[in-house]
Amino acid sequence: MNARPLFVGACLAAAVLPLAGWLPAVSGAAGSDPAAAVGARSSAIEWPTHFRGQPLTQLPPTALETRFAARFPGAVARFTDGGQLLIVRHVRRPTRLLHPAADCFRAAGYVLADAQAAIDAQGVRWRCFVARRDGERLRVCERIGERLDEAGESGWTDVSAWFWDAQFRRAPAWWALTVVTPLDPEAGS
Repeated sequence: MNARPLFVGACLAAAVLPLAGWLPAVSGAAGSDPAAAVGARSSAIEWPTHFRGQPLTQLPPTALETRFAARFPGAVARFTDGGQLLIVRHVRRPTRLLHPAADCFRAAGYVLADAQAAIDAQGVRWRCFVARRDGERLRVCERIGERLDEAGESGWTDVSAWFWDAQFRRAPAWWALTVVTPLDPEAGS
């Protein structure tokens, strides 16, 4: 018996098996009760209490958010600081279910414009766009980072870039932060 093919096969298996834990999971574990699954995952998260010096109030999830969160391999929460809406997603592994906010806004019937990279007054990088629907205008900015919102953290402004980087550069968790700021309504609406 020729041992060479067996040895080469064992070497290939040894090289590939460690990568199996890095493969993306397409869906999270969801129980029969989506709200219970969301609550179980959310209870272990230390959600923010302030954003940029303003206190946050956590908002109850909508029915659509509850359905999405039941499949999402992480936790999702919404907050307001009285003027802005913050959508916070927390994941512990790379997943394609962490998608750009632009996808959600398009699906909700918004027309998107002015997508661009931006650096805010605190030095944090974002990807921002303006969403319009029925005279309503919203500025939507998003980013993904290993910390929630810290100046100087490079983070990602592109979900696909985060996904592929996260496949090979492990972190204990990632935060995706979407900030929705109402703008003045369009004239004539």
